[in-house]
Amino acid sequence: MARRSSLQPPADEEDVNVTPLLDIVFIMLIFFIVTSTFVREPGIEVERPEAVTASDRKFAKIIVAISAEDEIWINKEEVELPEVRIRVEELLRQNPRSTAVVQADKGSKSKYLVEVVNQIRATGISDVAVSTERT
Repeated sequence: MARRSSLQPPADEEDVNVTPLLDIVFIMLIFFIVTSTFVREPGIEVERPEAVTASDRKFAKIIVAISAEDEIWINKEEVELPEVRIRVEELLRQNPRSTAVVQADKGSKSKYLVEVVNQIRATGISDVAVSTERT
């Protein structure tokens, strides 16, 4: 009887097929890309007012910013007050279960804050928050 050399693998041993593993990895990657939420930015940096009763809020889909000069920004574009409702309705069509956050600069007039919140609520979004700094 001939002895097999330990240096040579047996002829009938099969290689490991990694193709199904790669398929699963790519499917998981596609799943995470599709289900992930992307952070939207209003387009300007605001100095938010301080509040003692501030609470944390996660995952706001619609962010509207009001600058110290009372400019309104949505998705890095400046909009006029009458356009706020139209822009928010467009964003609401993309994600019907959206919530909204208004980032008003502490130098802005409260009149604009109230008007922007009213425009957002006119679209049917009842969950509107005002962003503040915690003291």
